[in-house]
Amino acid sequence: MEFKLRPFEINDLQSLVKYANNAKIAQFMTNQFPHPYTEETGKAFIEFCMSHNPTRIFTFEINGKASGGIGIHPQADIMCKNAELGYWLAEPFWNLGIVSKAVIQALDYGFKTFDINRIYARPFSNNLASQKVLEKCGFKLEARIEKNIFKNGEYLDELIYAVRRG
Repeated sequence: MEFKLRPFEINDLQSLVKYANNAKIAQFMTNQFPHPYTEETGKAFIEFCMSHNPTRIFTFEINGKASGGIGIHPQADIMCKNAELGYWLAEPFWNLGIVSKAVIQALDYGFKTFDINRIYARPFSNNLASQKVLEKCGFKLEARIEKNIFKNGEYLDELIYAVRRG
């Protein structure tokens, strides 16, 4: 399926809220990604996305609509040569290979745009699909921190996957 990554725009609000308001997505995200996902939340998120130069967070545009998000988040202080990768995709587009292709694009963008040597992601231990995407894109499992995450009333392991420049 065809898609492109592009910066979020304020006119993406309705599509963002439509697709982000999904408990199946929120279960694998930090609590900063709430459920239910409201218009107020979406507006604040889009404004946050638009505040960065260079762009750090992109939407998956599918059929002309914002259908998820992927971001490269440079870190600070002693982690300044690292960036965290995060992503989610609207449920109707799952299992079509879109996220794997987008992760490769995001890695290329991240290493070209930011002065970093490592991009990492922290999927929850119950998010097998995300683990498979990261492995397919060349990420290596660096750590498993047992019962480090408390989400939806249960303790989960935090996994740390990373890929390095070159």
